[in-house]
Amino acid sequence: MAVFVMVIDDSLVMRKIVETCLHRAGYEVKSFPDGVEALCWLNTKEVRIPDLVVVDLGLPRLDGYQVIQLIKARPALERTRLVILSRRDGVLDRIKGRLVGAHAYLTKPFKIDQLVAVVRTALEEQVPSPGAASRQEEQEMVSSEDTAHAHAPAAVFPLANMRDK
Repeated sequence: MAVFVMVIDDSLVMRKIVETCLHRAGYEVKSFPDGVEALCWLNTKEVRIPDLVVVDLGLPRLDGYQVIQLIKARPALERTRLVILSRRDGVLDRIKGRLVGAHAYLTKPFKIDQLVAVVRTALEEQVPSPGAASRQEEQEMVSSEDTAHAHAPAAVFPLANMRDK
C-alpha cells in the first residue's frame, strides 16, 4: 500500500501542485481546503490514517498551528509526521512550528525536488513509541537536520536548525 499523505492548504492551485508532485513521487494524496474539513474527515468511517500531513499556516477558520496541535492530540495520529508549508519565513514561525510538533518547515515558493526531499526525509525518520518520545525527540530533530541537508537544497530549513539559534 502506498504511503498516504494529507495536504491542507486553502489555495486550490497550491493543493493541486503539491498533490501532483507527491502523486508522481509515488504517494497517495488527499487534500483539503482547510483544517476543519480535514479534521472532520479524520472522524469519518472512510478515514485512512495519514503517514504524513502537509499543512499551510495561513488557513481559514483554524490556522496551521492549531491544526497541528489538534492532530498531535489524537492518539490514533501519534505516528503521523507533520510538515509545514508556508509563505511565512520568519524565525518565530519556525520556532512555533517546532513547538507545536512539526517535523519540518518548507517555505513557498519551493522547488518540486525540495518538497519531495522534505517529505521523504520526514517519513524516513523513525517515530518513537509514546513512552520513548521524550527521550528520542532531541535525537530525531538532529537526524531531521542531517538528512534534510543531504537530500534538499539549502532553501529547506528543518526545524532542528532553530534549536541552535
